Amino acid sequence: MFVDEAEIRVKAGDGGAGCVAFRREKYVPKGGPDGGDGGDGGDVVLLADPQKNTLLDFAGRHHWKAQRGEAGMGKKMAGHGGEDLVIRVPLGTVVMDAEHGIMLADLEEAGKRVVVAKGGRGGRGNWHFKSATNQAPRYAEPGTEGQERALKLELKLIADVGLVGMPNAGKSTLLSVISAARPKIADYPFTTLEPQLGIVELAGNRRMVVADIPGLIEGARSGAGLGHAFLRHIERTKILVHMLDMFPVDGSDPVENYWTIRKELEAFSPNLAEKREIVAANKMDLAVGEEGREALEKLKRELAGKEVHAISGASRQGVESLLERLWQVLQEVRAEEPKGMPAIPSATR
Repeated sequence: MFVDEAEIRVKAGDGGAGCVAFRREKYVPKGGPDGGDGGDGGDVVLLADPQKNTLLDFAGRHHWKAQRGEAGMGKKMAGHGGEDLVIRVPLGTVVMDAEHGIMLADLEEAGKRVVVAKGGRGGRGNWHFKSATNQAPRYAEPGTEGQERALKLELKLIADVGLVGMPNAGKSTLLSVISAARPKIADYPFTTLEPQLGIVELAGNRRMVVADIPGLIEGARSGAGLGHAFLRHIERTKILVHMLDMFPVDGSDPVENYWTIRKELEAFSPNLAEKREIVAANKMDLAVGEEGREALEKLKRELAGKEVHAISGASRQGVESLLERLWQVLQEVRAEEPKGMPAIPSATR
């Protein structure tokens, strides 16, 4: 099951209480206070784990609690600190404070960690409070409470290329041809019910990650079809491949279909609509005689200024040239990206 949203509540460990104790040793009269400090509570830490690809672990568990610190003991012995609770999440997980609506972290790199709830501090034992006027203090500090927080986790898949388009435009077929991914393929709409990732291997040890997003239809912004909830997964992509069925069985116009999807992208995110885009005129193997050439010329004329590639996912016509072009554009986009982006700070109390 693919789960890309979760709400959880985390609680860091409380600090252990300081100890009130006095030295009791033979031949040492009036040994004085020697109560030890309490241990610190454990933190709650989120860790980006490349082995995970879904937030399913949080579907049935909503409360996560770190270990509390132990109380101090006599002979100035400090209590053990509580162990940190490390929660592993998939790469691309965005961590939000659910109560204040602020982003705490974007875990887009393997091994990246963020402390989302800080453990409480252990209390000091009574030996800290002795003085010339109070040589036998009978009090110690209690430990402070660990931080508690409501979090919203959103998974945004990390891919180089995102495939968008109408249902049955051929996105899943193309992904199955260019990678080892095996998405469901059928001759009815909405066969893809959740995002799919595939790794494309090119000659010369070159590699791209491609994401297939469930098909969009007009009104997706209002929940029509599958809605546009999955579009967050291509917000991180660097290039969009807009798949068009050149010969739709419903007789619709590919150009109108193109602009319908563009409107949905713009409604979801202006930044998403501004990404580099390549139009893939798919299913060209279905053309008879001059039909294919005429349809392609019309598409290029209507989409003047757009980069259009004629392909057939089923017969692999034009697929290799499309992949090479995608790789070239990908390098251009990467070269334009700003270097040394500032790190997102850890959550603090």
